[in-house]
Amino acid sequence: MATALPAPALARLLGPWNTGTGAAYRELADVIRLLILDGRIPLDTALPSERSLCSTLAVSRTTVTAAYSSLREQGFLSSGQGSRGKTRIPELTPFGPALFGPHPPSTPPASPGLVAPGLATPGGLIDLAYSALPASGEVVHRAFAAALTELPALLPGFGYDALGLLPLRQAVADRYSAAGVPTQPGQIMVTSGAQHALTIIIRTLTDRQDRVLVEHPSYPHALDAIRSARCRPVPVAFGSAGWDLPAMEAAMVQQQPKIAYLVPDFHNPTGLIMPDNQRRRLARAAAAAGTVLVADETLRDLNLDGVPTTPLAAFGSTVVSIGSLSKSHWGGLRTGWIRASEAMIQRFAAARTTLDLGGPVMEQLAAAHLVRALEEPLPALLQTLRGNRAALLGLLAEHLPTWQVRPPAGGLSVWCRLPAATSTALTVLAPEYGIRLAAGPRFGIGGAFERNLRLPFTLPPDKLETAVLALRAAQDRLDAAPQLRRSLTQAPAVAIA
Repeated sequence: MATALPAPALARLLGPWNTGTGAAYRELADVIRLLILDGRIPLDTALPSERSLCSTLAVSRTTVTAAYSSLREQGFLSSGQGSRGKTRIPELTPFGPALFGPHPPSTPPASPGLVAPGLATPGGLIDLAYSALPASGEVVHRAFAAALTELPALLPGFGYDALGLLPLRQAVADRYSAAGVPTQPGQIMVTSGAQHALTIIIRTLTDRQDRVLVEHPSYPHALDAIRSARCRPVPVAFGSAGWDLPAMEAAMVQQQPKIAYLVPDFHNPTGLIMPDNQRRRLARAAAAAGTVLVADETLRDLNLDGVPTTPLAAFGSTVVSIGSLSKSHWGGLRTGWIRASEAMIQRFAAARTTLDLGGPVMEQLAAAHLVRALEEPLPALLQTLRGNRAALLGLLAEHLPTWQVRPPAGGLSVWCRLPAATSTALTVLAPEYGIRLAAGPRFGIGGAFERNLRLPFTLPPDKLETAVLALRAAQDRLDAAPQLRRSLTQAPAVAIA
């Protein structure tokens, strides 16, 4: 059964959509299309009736009718007699080199499909919406081959273990101990990826309407998990040099958040890394305020410049750490973990039973081999990423010199500052140019970061060149036709008091 989106809820997502620079129905259709592509309106969601939406937006019925008709013609809205249209994604969209203007990509794809974030990308469409790498094929294959020989010994058991297999928990604990954080297997719980880990933590440590401190910008799926738990995110913006520690300390004292979700190692999306002295200061402030620090360390191993740091858990006994193999090996492994005190791990295990009864055994056996042998694929992976990063930075400097970029010391992406608030507009146009983007507001709250765009350097240099040339073409089109620009919302002032 499709979910129904009420008119007031859609109005909040739209923000000030009517710029007055073009036909109102076309502007309305464009912004709804972006919301579908960006994942903020899920697929198979019934949009409000024409009557209710025109009343809520204070526009004519003709405007809403024409906007819905346009979305149906483009394939973003289903049609049915006597039923409200439901959001969908068109299978194919026309594509032609004439759309590229004076700077076409070197090899424009033929008829790429438009897909929502998280779905399979059709051949030819370059996906810049997600920072992810293909599998370390040979290494992963060997790990599963070894796991297959170990599986028979476990078959007589029940196969359920809320904490995870001991060999994997021991391997993860050993890595923390080697990094300067003495850890026992009882302090590790294996999860089905980092997102699963965060969901368990939020369910265990918060109630509805509790506050959760987050960096601003932050990882989109973390913000989604906080909202789905009916918690209230408390965003704290970065300063010019990185984390604004006084603002975070003030927020913890005044807002009393139950937890603070942070990405201290090659922050997603900015690529920043928190120095050890700031980690120590933040851990002390959180302990004094009674706030549990949750450190997402999924990017920690992707240290391209060898910046020395210590895991945040080394500075506080109540710090909860999240790790994963998704960035170092492959997202398809769906293997992550939580590191915390043994008492906290037991609380997480009790809460987990409402979600699942444990992870798949075969994957955990293979993951144990991968964690113990992480040094095998990592050097080659880091070298490849360094080359990709250099290629992307060079291409941006050559073709988009007005975009401001701070080279990250690690991670998988760069966070670009655009010369104008065009992130949403570029995302709307991107599929016509053979690429897919995640708009800057996807990483913020209340429509912030319309002047930002995250670009991954996970693709090889030749594809990065095609992608940057496509971005340049889309940027040229916006420069020539400013009326195409769309801004979902204006970034609100964040009140800490």
